[in-house]
Amino acid sequence: MHKTEISQETLDAATRRRGGRRYAFSHIDPTKTALIVIDMQKYFMEPGMAAEVPVARDIVANINKLASSIRETGGQVAWVLSTFDENTFKDWSVMKDLFSAERCDAMVENLSIGGPGHLLWPEFEVENQDWHIHKNRFSAFINGSSDLEKRLKEAEIDTVIITGTLTDVCCESSARDAMMCNFKTIMITDANAAACDDDHNNALNAVARLFADVLSSDEMISRLHEK
Repeated sequence: MHKTEISQETLDAATRRRGGRRYAFSHIDPTKTALIVIDMQKYFMEPGMAAEVPVARDIVANINKLASSIRETGGQVAWVLSTFDENTFKDWSVMKDLFSAERCDAMVENLSIGGPGHLLWPEFEVENQDWHIHKNRFSAFINGSSDLEKRLKEAEIDTVIITGTLTDVCCESSARDAMMCNFKTIMITDANAAACDDDHNNALNAVARLFADVLSSDEMISRLHEK
């Protein structure tokens, strides 16, 4: 598990910006809240995979715990899966400049529907009412990436809880865009995973300054059960 450190400077800056409030979102309606679980797939979690994030295996229990609380309090769980194929790299060709040809090939092989790395990690407790969302960009909320925003708004969801991997890539990108799509956005310190503590903490500190509230899983569960 990451050693999370939200700096006092970050907390002070966020509090000043909010007019003295520690949290941006003082009231959370659990029935209008969705847990967004990003990229917790075999490609990012299975030992030996090109994109393995070892710490991602450590946060599975916390995500399961959050999912259970969300369902119990009337909210929605959404499992978001990176889904890339050959068309992805035609439409998003700049990726070929950022990754080697071998790494791009590995993404297509593993993250296409039916690919060995596309499957959700088997230790998750998934229920029939949960959503399964495919995205073709890092952010699940950027225009054209997925139908997540549309489905959330149709369900009258106004709050999203961001979990998954990588903290500093798909999770941070999704959190920033979710806020700009007018969702109350929360990131969970011990239910996001990155390649190292620095990457994890830099992302959480950046998001906490302006884009989202940042809470632990236990704090989030307590907020969901507030009367």
